[in-house]
Amino acid sequence: MDATHSKTIAVLGAGSWGTALAILLSGNGHRVRLWGHLVEEITALIRDRENKQYLPGVGFPATLQPEIVLRKALDGASEILIAVPSHAFQSVTSNIAPLLDAQPGITWATKGFEPGTQRLLSEVAAEQLPGRELAIISGPTFAGEVARGLPTAVTVAATTQGHAEQMAELLHAAWFRAYTSDDLVGVQVGGASKNVLAIAAGIADGLGFGANTRAALITRGLTEIMRLGIKLGGRQETFMGLAGLGDLVLTCTDNQSRNRRMGLALAEGLSQEKARTSIGQEVEGVHAAQEVYALSQRHGVEMPISEQVYRVLYEGLAPKQAVHNLLERRQKAEGL
Repeated sequence: MDATHSKTIAVLGAGSWGTALAILLSGNGHRVRLWGHLVEEITALIRDRENKQYLPGVGFPATLQPEIVLRKALDGASEILIAVPSHAFQSVTSNIAPLLDAQPGITWATKGFEPGTQRLLSEVAAEQLPGRELAIISGPTFAGEVARGLPTAVTVAATTQGHAEQMAELLHAAWFRAYTSDDLVGVQVGGASKNVLAIAAGIADGLGFGANTRAALITRGLTEIMRLGIKLGGRQETFMGLAGLGDLVLTCTDNQSRNRRMGLALAEGLSQEKARTSIGQEVEGVHAAQEVYALSQRHGVEMPISEQVYRVLYEGLAPKQAVHNLLERRQKAEGL
């Protein structure tokens, strides 16, 4: 990229996804500052010039600078990209609000609802950072594949078309394509809800129920996501795209998915706590199961698969019984 078009971007969140996006953006010629809240982890990134914990073997481009101090990471940035777990999103947006000048737009790659309130993260961001252009990156992405430069496509939804196009341009590479959207609600609901279905897919596969079951679960799971998303104001076509069906298929079918691995562990008889410890990273579907269930109850949306995942995680229901509960439901027309 021509130096005159190079931007300074602050990536907040130095886990696998934040690091992968920082590598992508810096590889595109931008000056990237990667910040995380754990000093010892950022110190290791500075020393090793790679994230050995989450993305071992993938070196940092010269323009990627890990940064310990949040204010220094934000200084002069033309775009802020947040990639922290959903439970930390409100805290991060609150902390950066007094540190920003008038310029930066806010984009996030976090998939989830605000814990306890079931608010979309766009609602949280608009409250904490009023008047700023907002965007979300979502779609079928595993951090390791993005970091290694494997072909990937995502959706960027934004409050303005100009901001969506700007973010898509920043992300664009020969192997990375970003499509734009103005459906922030649909993109966010799809990205958060699919994690719950991935736990269900892991449970079904862990119990040995086979490919037929997995295909049925993905298909009916998409129906559930669409019901909730449309009720909340999203558009049906969004759920048939990358941020809906694409992300759902990815996370339900490949063991790079932490949520799928959570389901596999639960099927083996591990407790939620032991399963999370064995995975060693945030499992967003565990939090999302609570929020999706609460939303479905509040809005009267039928989401039987998501409900059974919630009951396995929070009410001690045996995974095999959850499957039987689904099979014993009354007959109905497929479109209902």
